[in-house]
Amino acid sequence: MIPVAKISDIPECAAKTVSLSGQEILLVKSKGTIFACENECPHQGASLAAAIVRDGFIVCPRHGYRFSLVDGQCPDHPAFILKIFPVQITGDEIYIDPA
Repeated sequence: MIPVAKISDIPECAAKTVSLSGQEILLVKSKGTIFACENECPHQGASLAAAIVRDGFIVCPRHGYRFSLVDGQCPDHPAFILKIFPVQITGDEIYIDPA
């Protein structure tokens, strides 16, 4: 696990992009829980940095595909799965496993 940010850096229902080992990872806070996912929609590669976060889902700003922040599943288009990274919280620090 690698430290990437502080919980206090991420507003509720918002995201913060971090770079780790050459890949962009999006940290998202939803209902007080921190999630980490790839910053690229698996549909057509759009950045998710401006995505809407709502009810445990992140919604791609380009075509509206919704992905679960828990497992990356897209209920409307099951062929597309967003990569989710394990998150660990210690105090105010957010750690993720980029593997």
